[in-house]
Amino acid sequence: MDFTVITADLAFPEGPIALSDGTVIVVEIAGKKLTRVMPDGAHQEIAQLDGGPNGAAMGPDNWCYVCNSGGWEYEIEDGKRQVVGQSSNNGWIERVHIDTGEVQRLYESAGEIPLRAPNDIVFDQQGGFWFTDHGKTLGRTRDISGIFYAAADGSHIEEIVFPMLTPNGIGLSADEKTLYVAETQTRCLWGFDIAKAGVIKPRPKPSKNGGWLVAGLEDDYMLDSLAVDSAGNICVAAVRRGGIVEISADGKTRNHYPLPDFFTTNICFGGKDLKTAFVTLSSTGQLVSFEWPRPGLPLNFVNK
Repeated sequence: MDFTVITADLAFPEGPIALSDGTVIVVEIAGKKLTRVMPDGAHQEIAQLDGGPNGAAMGPDNWCYVCNSGGWEYEIEDGKRQVVGQSSNNGWIERVHIDTGEVQRLYESAGEIPLRAPNDIVFDQQGGFWFTDHGKTLGRTRDISGIFYAAADGSHIEEIVFPMLTPNGIGLSADEKTLYVAETQTRCLWGFDIAKAGVIKPRPKPSKNGGWLVAGLEDDYMLDSLAVDSAGNICVAAVRRGGIVEISADGKTRNHYPLPDFFTTNICFGGKDLKTAFVTLSSTGQLVSFEWPRPGLPLNFVNK
């Protein structure tokens, strides 16, 4: 597949946000920073961050909201940065003002539930945000985690869905009546019915978590972050297989767009008519772009 390399010297990029001025904001997880990438590939640091900044989304008033996992461990082999473990430190939710670089930490727990490794985030039209907690795998133990909903001003946070095993990518349908969540280790894409902002209408048993299975992928697809396009397809980054998997809303149609990095981690849409896909190839430090077959879905506080 033909694509353009915008830049190739980022420290494990993730969380791309394509802004209307042509720049793309990314986190550099290994670099512990929030970065703005220019169309010509030059980039500038917005803010230095602790831990492991992961998913990111624009919220109200020029603040970029970041899921911070607490940190990851890496090794470099054949010029590629590979994840080999996680920090035992709990994670948090923070926000960064993209003009001033001011950083504010918003949430470290939801009541008595600590945030272990917040991963990906999406804002709804009411100005609240959904996010996943990927949990941690440490030695022989693995967290069972969930999906949270929070207010942008730091005033309220609540765990909405439990249990989940390594929940990762998260996104909303165009009408915001469906929440999509990808689980990495199970290779499952789930859908949840949204009753109102921050509330789901759970499906009855045998649903294990109140959702329904949109798709379960075979082979070695390890699902990462996602975006939704204007046709309602859920476009999920595939770690290990490398590329983007396009899954129809009914789960019946699946297309794989291969990319040359086994750590293909995230996708967003931008450019003219939102038809440009921007994808992070994390192990090689690249942000790449290519033409998507149709426009992406506009995001609250970015394209709307």
